[in-house]
Amino acid sequence: MMVPTPVDAIAHNIQLAVAPVFLLSGIGAILNVLTARLGRVVDRARKIEADIANYEATARERALDLLVVLDRRMVVVQYAVAMCTLAALFVCVVVALLFVGDLFPFRGSAVVATLFVGAMVLLSGGLVLFLIEVSIATKSVRVQGELLVGRRRRRK
Repeated sequence: MMVPTPVDAIAHNIQLAVAPVFLLSGIGAILNVLTARLGRVVDRARKIEADIANYEATARERALDLLVVLDRRMVVVQYAVAMCTLAALFVCVVVALLFVGDLFPFRGSAVVATLFVGAMVLLSGGLVLFLIEVSIATKSVRVQGELLVGRRRRRK
């Protein structure tokens, strides 16, 4: 039986690191979506805040209610971004430990497994918060749907 050469060992570690790297690109895509949503919510809130002084009393009340919803959405997305970012950080540490573990043998399998499970828990939490934020956004639009009372929605 042949003893693996250092190049073979590094190649093996690269193979082990490929799956987490794909996971990192997926988390990056999720973070892109989350930050885009956060940016849109912030822009919308700033626009309302800038124009609120010019609104009539009824419109001002609606705008204030909408600002409360937008603030809640910002908080939820912020937590989702934080959780997904921490998940990505954990995956990076897992990849680094896979390489370090080959150079300096240590019993790190429990640490690697724990970090990977932690990354999955954080990613799951971030996705749940994303779902909550989308739900909040959808409900806030449905409230404005009250303006359609007495009108039928057309189906395409």
